Amino acid sequence: MKRYERHADSIAQLIHSGTLRPGERLPSVREASRTRGISPSTVFEAYYLLEAQGLIHSRPRSGYYVSARLPQVAGQRQGEPLPSQPRSDSTGVAVSDLVFEVLGSARERSLVPLGSAFPGLELFPLDRLARCLSSGMRRLDPWSIVQSLSLGDERLRQQIALRYGLHGVPANAQEIIVTNGAMEALNLCLEAVTQPGDIVVVESPTFYAALQALERLKLQALEIATHPRDGIDLAALAEALARHSQQRVKACWLMPSFQNPLGSLMPEDKKRKLVALLAQYQVPLIEDDVYGELHFAPRRQLPAKAFDTEGLVMHCSSFTKCLAPGYRVGWVSAGRFATAVERLKLMTTLATATPSQQALSEYLAQGGYDRHLRQLRRSLARQQDRALAAIAQYFPAGTRVARPEGGYFLWVELPAGVNALVLHRQALERGISLAPGQIFSADQRFANCVRINYGHPARAGLEDALRVVGELARGLEQARK
Repeated sequence: MKRYERHADSIAQLIHSGTLRPGERLPSVREASRTRGISPSTVFEAYYLLEAQGLIHSRPRSGYYVSARLPQVAGQRQGEPLPSQPRSDSTGVAVSDLVFEVLGSARERSLVPLGSAFPGLELFPLDRLARCLSSGMRRLDPWSIVQSLSLGDERLRQQIALRYGLHGVPANAQEIIVTNGAMEALNLCLEAVTQPGDIVVVESPTFYAALQALERLKLQALEIATHPRDGIDLAALAEALARHSQQRVKACWLMPSFQNPLGSLMPEDKKRKLVALLAQYQVPLIEDDVYGELHFAPRRQLPAKAFDTEGLVMHCSSFTKCLAPGYRVGWVSAGRFATAVERLKLMTTLATATPSQQALSEYLAQGGYDRHLRQLRRSLARQQDRALAAIAQYFPAGTRVARPEGGYFLWVELPAGVNALVLHRQALERGISLAPGQIFSADQRFANCVRINYGHPARAGLEDALRVVGELARGLEQARK
């Protein structure tokens, strides 16, 4: 056994015995090197090995921490949810009634918002944004409203293009269209490249709003198996593209970075292969990247857009999830489809509110956005630890949950006897909202899965709420036996 393996084994024994408990911080690399008389590189190798085993995880600028461990049942390894196995043919979509029922029942302010799609407002610099908004309103030039039709505020588009460049993604401000949140951007892109009856590839599971967009435009959903760790199965996607050569797939709507609801992060090399595969079939990629800034690693991974050489990737994002909820400012870098998207924008909503755009432009110009993002990421990483520890303690044996490397969602696969819709309704009676798995699929599969939002640090009762959900899940499981 090598030296780093011996060091990793000694730490693993402390974790398995309970001496080191979930959430506790490991000695720093420097401290461990000094006290154990080994080199820093040996400590790093040991920590990397433990991280690969799922026993520890790193937090940006903080160190390594013991991971929460899920309960096990005989003959089953603990771990992440199983990859999906969707149907192989395309299907029509009719999920809106169920989505409206679930979302409509969870609007009470008093609920613990485990089912919410938004992080807590306390995480954002709302006072400073309000000052920027007030300042912009006082200086608002009526002519700027005309100039902003329909691409959006020029200064803001230039700042967005600059952030693309800083992240290593070439961008032209003239291809950027500011929208009313990312949802408008995504819907405009979808409408620009499809006609009713066309086939659109989505992940399985996928964000329910993507399914609603397909339903509205009378499009067919082709769900592709997706892994909770690294995203869509490229081999399955390639097979599907080839199989539908007669009725060609007209678009892919994917979320490669911190996918909602799975939290999966597609590695950069896989994104490169994805873009190359779609270019081979000339299929546009609508890249939903609203969570890309919420990474826990020191560096943000490149989006799929970075590997686009043919203008086929329409990269959509917004400030809603990372800076300014409620301001409804998003955008798309639309590549070869920029003119079509701009025309659709002009024909539908005409423009995005000028004061909101100018407020965000002023905030970005003043500096401090990246400092805010670092604080936001640290808070979300701490919240994830709390949520995983509670799930490990309270949820039924056999529960599976991944540890995303960013975002604020956990995709939880419960034992087969637990119906997520029933669990959702029972949790509502106890003052807790959940997002049941059935709303994340065109055919309402994932009946034993829930999406949990852990992004509300100021909201009391996260652990208590997860304890209650765990108790309800155990009760449903027992009732089925």
